[in-house]
This record gives sequence, C-alpha cells and structure tokens, in this order.
Amino acid sequence: MLRISKLTDYGTLILVHLASVAPNKPCPASEIAAGTGLALPTVQKVLKKLARGKLVVSSRGADGGYRLAREPDAIDAAEILDVLEGPLAITECSHDDSHCELESNCQVGGAWQKISRAIRAAMTEIRLSDLRNPPTEFPLRYTILSESGHLGRTDK
Repeated sequence: MLRISKLTDYGTLILVHLASVAPNKPCPASEIAAGTGLALPTVQKVLKKLARGKLVVSSRGADGGYRLAREPDAIDAAEILDVLEGPLAITECSHDDSHCELESNCQVGGAWQKISRAIRAAMTEIRLSDLRNPPTEFPLRYTILSESGHLGRTDK
C-alpha cells in the first residue's frame, strides 16, 4: 500500500493552515497547534522539518512565528512529500540512488519506474493552494507519453 506517514499528513495540515490563516505574517507554533488540533510538540517537530526543507521560514521575537517561504501556488505536493518523507520511490529500483541486487535481471523494474514517474508528475501538478481549496477535479497538465518516460503537455 502506498501511504504517507502521519507526520507528512500533519505537515500538510500545517502548511494548509499557514496558507489559509497567515500567508504573509508569522504565526506562532502555539496558534498553529490550536488551529490544527495537533499537539504543540508535534507541531514544533514538523515545523523544524518544514523550515529545514525551506517550505516555511521562522522569525523570533514578540511578533515572531512561522510563515510560508513562498506563495501557496509555488509549493507542490511532490516537494512537500520530498521534505517530509524523502524522495518518492515506490520500489528500490524507482529511486535515483538504487541499490537493488536484482535490478540487472529484473523484468518488471522498468514498469515500476514508469509508475513512480507518473505518480511524481501528478503530484507536481497539485499545489498547496489546491490542497487548501480542493477543486472538484484535479485536471493534470502532463501525462507520460512514451515508454522512456518523457512527459508531454496535455493542455496546450
């Protein structure tokens, strides 16, 4: 089963909260915890990861807190996943730094790699702004067109 961790789910919730409540002004971790219903220690842990991944920036002082590093339209779901989970790879051979001992004799690895690229392409199309205000449908602008995995536009 392809599944994100709870921390990634929480991180997405925190990012959506920041995009909705305080897109350009710092929001204290305690307010984020209250607004999301998450425990403060969990919020602090996730905010540290988001700051290291340059999705949020922090400021100190009386008016300090956390805010998005970029506009919600400039942050995509793949980037959020990369920061909180690491790069998406559904099998060992789908990862850029593959160390699968069976890869040279495997007949299905290419298919898994294509699936992994398609999932990543779909995730790059979903923006934080979409997660904040989900459309009824997520029309994808790209699709895998060739066996080699090259992407092509579907809406020109």
